[in-house]
Amino acid sequence: MSEELTMPRLSDTMEEGAIATWHKHPGDRVEVGDVLVEIETDKATMDYEAYEAGTLSEILVPEGGTVAIGTPIALLDDGQTHAPKPATAATAPAPVHSPAPAASSAPGVTRVVARDEIDEPRRIASPLVRKLAVDHALDLSLVHGTGPGGRIIRKDLDELLNPSGPSPAVETPRAFVSNSAAPFTGTVVDDKRASEEVTLTKARRVIARRLGESAREIPHFYVTAVADAELLVQMRTDLNEQFVASGLAKVSINDLLIRASALALREHPNVNASYLGDESPIMRVHHRVNIGVAVAAKNGLVVPVIMDADMKSLSQLGVEAKQLATLANSKGLSLDQMSGGTFTISNLGMFGVEQFTAIINPPEGAILAVGATSREPTVVGDVVVPRYRMRFTLSADHRIIDGALAANFLRSLTQLIENPWRLVA
Repeated sequence: MSEELTMPRLSDTMEEGAIATWHKHPGDRVEVGDVLVEIETDKATMDYEAYEAGTLSEILVPEGGTVAIGTPIALLDDGQTHAPKPATAATAPAPVHSPAPAASSAPGVTRVVARDEIDEPRRIASPLVRKLAVDHALDLSLVHGTGPGGRIIRKDLDELLNPSGPSPAVETPRAFVSNSAAPFTGTVVDDKRASEEVTLTKARRVIARRLGESAREIPHFYVTAVADAELLVQMRTDLNEQFVASGLAKVSINDLLIRASALALREHPNVNASYLGDESPIMRVHHRVNIGVAVAAKNGLVVPVIMDADMKSLSQLGVEAKQLATLANSKGLSLDQMSGGTFTISNLGMFGVEQFTAIINPPEGAILAVGATSREPTVVGDVVVPRYRMRFTLSADHRIIDGALAANFLRSLTQLIENPWRLVA
């Protein structure tokens, strides 16, 4: 008798999943705890484990295929009714794109674990690369991936596909050169300088979709403030000297901003809120202050969340922020560590950016964009002196946050930055 294995819901924002790699093939014996398949979601790559034994009788969605939550992706046979039905990659069915009800995987069939729970190596390749590997009988274990996270991309196959020079029979169209800017002079353009088609990861496609929806659907407005950060910088220097002497980790300007924002949100809870839709007569005000920190990881933008940031000390915030950033760069964040945020901070100050605006991360109601902390000529009394100053811009959802509320929040944040001893009180 066959059991359907369906695409599970692996995160609160997930609507569909992509099959990255099948670890079992039709006819393979499956034992409890065996990894069946890697699934790429909007937030992470997860392993799909079996907790019922049987034989994988059929793969319904091949590698590279994307299906909605609840769609069957494979059949697991207990071996009592019929023999397994072998299949090859060349005859694997095409990915299913028809809508399916949002549901978790069938009960009692499988469980899902994070990728970092097991240590076995894996080969990541784009769907185009996998298709070419099948068509030309290529061994991907011989290929060094140069894409994000070691992913094998189209150009990595050039040597295997074309060892002795260009061949129209092997090359697939992947680039074009625009000559619209200048007339053709008869010079052949080096293919290495041509445009290249790069496969977007599942995470990047979801980021694009969600931020596009945010920019189109949420009525953003922006409020900018400037704070005198001279005392904040001095306090950080003094604190770090004491922390190092005590064996504690140093704190950054961003850690101080997280603390200041958390306290300001506690003072203005209606900024720490979510809009529930045009049909809803209520909005959700969050009494837990869970701050997401945007991280430009090697594999793309991620937003790990510091839970109950207003209840943690500066040293605790510093340690947790560094741990989350390290996990983000190694693709080791769990779903829990990227869920539950109520407010986000995006800091580009370390890149020398003076000021910018950010797009709200739904379903949150606001996001704070922070620029560099730099010395500027400042009027103090009747004298112009160099002092550290910081600019930050609040992007707010005008459906639930008005201009006066946003301004009051920034005023409180500015006061905390200019009177930094309140951050350690």
